[in-house]
Amino acid sequence: MRIAMPDDGLTIPGPQVPPSLPRVHRWSGALLGVCLLLAGAVQGVTNGPSAVVQETADASVAVLQDKSLSADQKRHKIEEIVYAHFDFDILARLVLARNWKQLTPDQQQQFVAEFKKHLSLTYGKNVETYNNERAVITGEREESGGDWTVKSKILRPGASDILVDYRLRHDGGKWRVIDVIIEGVSLVANFRSQFQEIISNQGPAKLIDLLREKNAKGEPLKS
Repeated sequence: MRIAMPDDGLTIPGPQVPPSLPRVHRWSGALLGVCLLLAGAVQGVTNGPSAVVQETADASVAVLQDKSLSADQKRHKIEEIVYAHFDFDILARLVLARNWKQLTPDQQQQFVAEFKKHLSLTYGKNVETYNNERAVITGEREESGGDWTVKSKILRPGASDILVDYRLRHDGGKWRVIDVIIEGVSLVANFRSQFQEIISNQGPAKLIDLLREKNAKGEPLKS
């Protein structure tokens, strides 16, 4: 199944999460290999969107391997790296799709802030389980509308490799990540499916309140 992004022209894989793995657990482990475990071995890229992935990889692995830093310090430093290379405004719009227009401008700002914080709280703790994983860029392709996909593979000692694609968009003179697809499962589609149910049943204000509540407790949304 594929889902067309309304008002954006972006097509992404649907949220086909294997039933044997809880959604939050699967994405926690997967994002460990996305934002936190991009480790070296990225070669032959000098400019363009692939360079953004390489820069994120090099900076992230340097933090993860720094034994002088505590786990909290590593999380904060990696947050700064990810924030600099991800476009959370576009990511939020893609996640909410048509529901974005149901939010007032103030609610839109609140949602972006809470969603950004929720991603950090949900996945940042995985920094403690880093185990010398590394990533290699395996290819790239231009998408419709000028977006670009950078393909990579996470190499894990003693475990199967994980295929990770990054969708990037050029805006304001910079390439930024707007979606991550892990083994065919899109971050955007994964969260959209959860948020759509909440908005349909309780409205957008409830979604923002729920994210704020979960963030205050340091808890993920129920899978």
